[in-house]
Amino acid sequence: MISGLLEKLRVPFVKVQDSRNTSKSKSWLQIILVTSVGVTAFIWGVRELKWLQPWELRVYDQMLRSQKAEAPDRRILLVKITNEDLKREKGTLSDRTINQLLNKIESYQPRIVGLYLFQPEHNNLAANLQNKDNIVSTCFFSSLGRDEIPPPPNFPIDNVGFGNVVADNENDQILRRSLLFVHSPYKKCTTSFAFGALIAINYLEKQGIEYDFTNKGDFQLGKILLPRLQANSGSYQHLDADGYQILLNYRHPNSFADEVTLTQVFSGQVNPNLVKDRLVIIGATAANLPQGSFYTPYSALPDQPPRMPALLIHAQIASQLISTVLDGRPIIWYWPDWAELIWVWGWSLLGGIIAWRWQNPLLLLVVGGTTLLGLVGICVALFLQAGGWIPLVPSGLALVISSICMITYTSYQNQRQTQVIILQVEKQQEAIAQLNVLLEDKTALPDSYLDFPPIDSPEIKSGDLLLGGRYKISQVLGAGGFGRTYLARDTQRPGNPICVVKKLMPARQDTRFLQVARRLFNSEAEILQCLGKHHQIPELLAYFEDDQEFYLVQEYIEGHTLSEELQPVRNVQNESFAIEMLKQVLEVLEFVHQHRVIHRDIKPANIIRCAQDNRLVLIDFGAVKLMQPPSSEQTELATVAIGTRGYAPPEQFAGHPRLSSDIYALGMIAIQAITGIPPQELHPDRETGNIMWRQTVQVSEELAAILDKMVCYHFSDRYQSAAAVLQDLKRM
Repeated sequence: MISGLLEKLRVPFVKVQDSRNTSKSKSWLQIILVTSVGVTAFIWGVRELKWLQPWELRVYDQMLRSQKAEAPDRRILLVKITNEDLKREKGTLSDRTINQLLNKIESYQPRIVGLYLFQPEHNNLAANLQNKDNIVSTCFFSSLGRDEIPPPPNFPIDNVGFGNVVADNENDQILRRSLLFVHSPYKKCTTSFAFGALIAINYLEKQGIEYDFTNKGDFQLGKILLPRLQANSGSYQHLDADGYQILLNYRHPNSFADEVTLTQVFSGQVNPNLVKDRLVIIGATAANLPQGSFYTPYSALPDQPPRMPALLIHAQIASQLISTVLDGRPIIWYWPDWAELIWVWGWSLLGGIIAWRWQNPLLLLVVGGTTLLGLVGICVALFLQAGGWIPLVPSGLALVISSICMITYTSYQNQRQTQVIILQVEKQQEAIAQLNVLLEDKTALPDSYLDFPPIDSPEIKSGDLLLGGRYKISQVLGAGGFGRTYLARDTQRPGNPICVVKKLMPARQDTRFLQVARRLFNSEAEILQCLGKHHQIPELLAYFEDDQEFYLVQEYIEGHTLSEELQPVRNVQNESFAIEMLKQVLEVLEFVHQHRVIHRDIKPANIIRCAQDNRLVLIDFGAVKLMQPPSSEQTELATVAIGTRGYAPPEQFAGHPRLSSDIYALGMIAIQAITGIPPQELHPDRETGNIMWRQTVQVSEELAAILDKMVCYHFSDRYQSAAAVLQDLKRM
């Protein structure tokens, strides 16, 4: 009947985490992938709604203003008609005045002259000029609040360009684009060429460079292709891209081109070399003229006027086209939507990885901030060096939001994990109390219940036994009254990796004891499974029950125990060894104690120095030892408490361990390291109960004070957290 009951209990209890190592890495990768995709979709949706466009355009303007100042464009001369010039001409320029100006300019042999004036009453412009074909005039399409302004009647339409420009009216009224061509719907201003584009084309034609359109409709000047803006080009969303538009790559207004005034030309103050073979652009700069003035990215600078005259806008357009063709000046380019989507997703993915990898708040802030600065540096450098406009604001938001999401998720998981561990600890304490009661009640049990199988059973030596149907024993690592520890190979995983199998035999075989022991083992295994996520604690790979014996399968840590470094032959270590040892183990205890778990048996034999990376690994969490017979290392009170004589503090042997109990044990290991004396040989002060050790070794006062506080007899006088000890050690 008992065996049948145990069989029923055993089957649902088997929990084998057979692919935990591989699934662990897959799990976090899947979480990061899902998070990054979700964040990217959110950012992209917000971007489609144009909520990010104002920020992106401000960043664009700042990068444009940050470009290195270029030398003035010596191919262009601006002849500005100022307010003072207009006053001298009584507010208007007659055909006679303009023709005199054109004759004067023509005498200096310019290559092309652009006449950017809007006065319908001019009927006799450029009369009697020999090179009238080299002069380009203007007209104006009707727009909001303005009527159409026709071209001068005596100019052929091929020598007329429209003066309209396009600003970002739906955003901030800033002019960032060049309108090069448009199909004219008007009867008078019928040209398809913008004034700035036409004077540049004519200038380049004089040098043998022709324009053309590709089969896809892209504009080409010589060998340079100028792809047109689309509705979603760059960081624009749903842009009105009618006509043929490109991004306007401004030169800094302070060093744009040579300038003279109308008065200077008439008074002979202009050097003819400023005009010869140049593109001369003539126009008024007064703000109240029909052509108007516009906000530009440079309007934000304190040394610039808030608005730039349209004359200068067209001059900038002409300069950009000419410089691009003749000097290879960068065209501002951008990626297609799919490339920008991948770029944003990549930074979202990186944000998730950073938040997962660096969970310490300070480290996360440093690494995340550095990464964000790196993103800004990449975007700015690409723009300044190559003219590439790639998304900065969406990428930065994706990086930050993904990090926040991962931080939130990991915090939630840690909190949930802590709650699970706290629940298991409560179950553990309950089971411990029941085991203590059962272990004290031996009157009703025959002696046969206390018999155990021999340590070196033949079936283990044969090497043919598969524990749990998969773990093949290859070597016995340790054995005693508590059970055995084996080195085994997992036959169901690729490569048959090595693992450690701990066989734990209950102290009694009666039904009541086994039921309580099973609950204790189950809760202990759940705790170890959570704690094994720390890189200085062996990972729990599986746990199961077989033939009323309990098995833990853990990660194999190749190395040696700390007890080998602290041989009981007066093997004294220096202070730096003790401090480094304390720091490493305290970091593990800080993690363990945060989950309200007490190790209960910290001693040199339970600390392994990993051969691979020299880190210290804490092993053998010992609540399950309560269901085992006492070993030679444990005190006679081991039936009610766990601990090793010399390392365990008084309250632990009284059955009331605390977090500071682990700190006491670690302090005793450090004292053993610097004195070379096993803790069992150190004697307490009869009045205080504190261990007397200082007289045995020369040690710094700072370290001695820390160790004294760690090993105080009364738990209330000790450090109450591993973090507090670490803080004092770092101050040293």
